[in-house]
Parts: sequence; structure tokens; C-alpha cells
Amino acid sequence: MYWTVIIVAIIVGFWLLDLIIEMLDSKSMVTELPEKLKGIYDDEKYEKSQAYGSEKTRFGLIQATLSMIIMLLMIFLGGFNWVDQIAIQVTDNDILRGLIFGAILMVGSSLVSLPFSYYNTFVIEEKYGFNKSTLKIFIMDIIKGAILGAIIFALLFSIIIWFFSTDKIPMAWLWAWGAITAIQLLMMYLVPVVLLPIFNKFEELEDCELKDAILAYAKKENFKLGGIFKMDGSKRSSKANAFFTGFGKFKRIVLFDTLIEKHTVNELVLVLAHEMGHFKLKHILKHLIIMILSTGLMFFCFDLLIGNEGLFAAFRMEHISVYASLIFIMVLFEPITFVIGIFTNMMSRKFEYEADAYAAKTCDGGDDLITALKNLTADNLGNLTPHPLKVFLEYSHPTLLQRWESLENAGLLNNTDTA
Repeated sequence: MYWTVIIVAIIVGFWLLDLIIEMLDSKSMVTELPEKLKGIYDDEKYEKSQAYGSEKTRFGLIQATLSMIIMLLMIFLGGFNWVDQIAIQVTDNDILRGLIFGAILMVGSSLVSLPFSYYNTFVIEEKYGFNKSTLKIFIMDIIKGAILGAIIFALLFSIIIWFFSTDKIPMAWLWAWGAITAIQLLMMYLVPVVLLPIFNKFEELEDCELKDAILAYAKKENFKLGGIFKMDGSKRSSKANAFFTGFGKFKRIVLFDTLIEKHTVNELVLVLAHEMGHFKLKHILKHLIIMILSTGLMFFCFDLLIGNEGLFAAFRMEHISVYASLIFIMVLFEPITFVIGIFTNMMSRKFEYEADAYAAKTCDGGDDLITALKNLTADNLGNLTPHPLKVFLEYSHPTLLQRWESLENAGLLNNTDTA
């Protein structure tokens, strides 16, 4: 009985926490911006940004509420057991049973989320002028994502089930941890070279002032690049972004075409200097270490709780299995994931300040970085005054005002009024 109480408390508790956070965040929207942030939006666009944020919040809460209800119904009406009985009738092989069990749950989850994804893309994002996607692109993304997701899921789930189902392997959680970590590291090389091009077109940035400026900065900082690429982000959204991906010789700069169109060369160099700062200051490595350790902790919990009869009784299961244990323990692991997330977000915000400072110091001031951030925020209708609790719990980046004041306090802005 207490397992049922724990599971329901976790599911409902996190839904309530999300509800409270979003209510506080909605109330933190102010009619008048702090003096420093005035001018980023005109009055009309500021009202539009608040309307956009409110609509996204309401939509997210509706989706979260439905997900919670479905999860509780699956537990109390024996939905997981029904899915398991299908898998048991199909095959005697534990790995194949696990794949069938997981696949049915994934398909069900995808079918529930599909209408929400469609509404978000073609109603909300369309309403506020962001959506550039077509129904064909939307459907193809779903098909490609489903195929890739199925392949990756089958590989990872099969490996985990095999290790924990084999009695001859002592300390199976350590071996599973090592195997999954190796695959995670491999994926860091495969993602930029193999996976991302499946969804988007990547072109080597043509010779131009921007490319020359980026290469000159990278050379000055002794930063080796595997390439500078332009991505056709505009085929899905008008929102702009840039990111680094890969490691070693596969390390690439990726610029959305929308970003190149909307920002000056100096602004873009500062944005990329910030990203290079993450590499130079070993932030990527530190995040990787946290990810690996978190994975290890998760597998240790698996080892402790796999096959727990009380846990299976709470989910109304008739048959105890390794594969179902993995799914159920993920629910129990949620509070640990939440705590780890708070820690990693705190660390990430600290890293953002450090990368901002790195960019400012190596580019003779951070004025263009702040200008770029202001423009990105305005173009994306970002929330300029999020509630401090939401920032603390969920934000991996400091707010625009916090980043601005950090550079200002460090004396890294040449013009504090117009940056």
C-alpha cells in the first residue's frame, strides 16, 4: 500500500509544484518593465510577449494535467498490466517482451502528445508569427523522429534488460552504466554528423565577413573548429539560435539562418565567443561528468529495486519483470532527477556568467553580446521578468537582466546605457 501512496504522491506532487510555479510566474509579469529593460519592447510588443507567455503557460498546464490523469488511470485501472499481458502472449523472450512493452507505451504517449504538438505549432506559434513549418514538414519530422527513437530505444533498452537479466554478471548495474555511458559518448560524435542532417539542411558557411571574423577570433583564442555551418532553421520557425555540437574534429558551430539575418557580425562573434568560452572553461566536460554520474546513480537505484513485489503490486502488475521494473523505477527516480536538475541548473547559470565574462574579456567588452541577447529576447517574445522560484528551479540560464548586471558589475561593458 505504501508504494501506491509514494507513487501517487510523486505524480500528483510534481503536478502541483508545476502548477504553483506557473501561477507565480504568471503573476510576476509586470505592466511596467524595470528601467534597465525599457526599450527592448515597445508597449504593443510587450503586451504581445505577455499574451504569448500566458497562452503557452495555460497550454502547458492543460497538457501536464491530462498526462497526470492518464498516468493515474493507467496505474489504478491496470493499464500497465494489460500492456504487459500483450507482450507475454507474443513471446517468451524477456528482451522482446520488454521491447514490445516499451514500444506500446511509447506509441500511446506519442499519440496523446501529437494533438498538443500540432496545436502548439499550427495554432499558438502561428498566431504569434513564429511558425514557418508546413504539414508535410511536421509529418516528416514525426516519422523520422519515430524511426530514430525506435532504433535508439531498442538498442538501449535491450542492453539494459540483458545486463540485469543475466545472473552470471556480478554488479550488473556497473556494466550497464559503462555500456550506456559508452553509447552516450558515441552519440556526441554521431549527432552532428549523422542525426541532425536527417532533420535539417546544413551548409558550410560561405566565405564572407562573418566567416572571416569567426575564424579570426577562433585563431586568436587557439580554438580548433571542425567547421562553421548554416542551418535552415527558418523552414520551421522564425526564432533564431546558435549552438556548438560535437567534440574534437567534429566540433562545429551551427548558426540558424534566421540568426545571421537578424544580427550584426560583431554581435554574432560575441555570441559564438560565449559558446567557445564554455569549451575553454571546461563547462562541457563538467556537464558531461554530471550526466555520467547521474546515469550511474539511476542504475544503482535500478539494482536496488528491480523485481520489488510491492512496487509491482502498486502498478497492478501480475508478472514481475526486469523491463517493467525499469519503467516503474523511473517514476520513483523523479524526485532524485528533480534535485539533480536544481543542482545542474545552478551550475549551468554560474557557467553562463563565466562564459559571458570570457566573451567580453576576449572581445574588448560585452556590449554587443548584451545587444544580441536583447534582440534575441525581443524577437522570441521572451519573458523579461520571470518569477525567482521558476528561475531557481527550472532556468539553465540567468535572466537577461541578471547577465547584463553581472557584466556591468565586473566592468566589462563599455557603455552601460546602450549595451
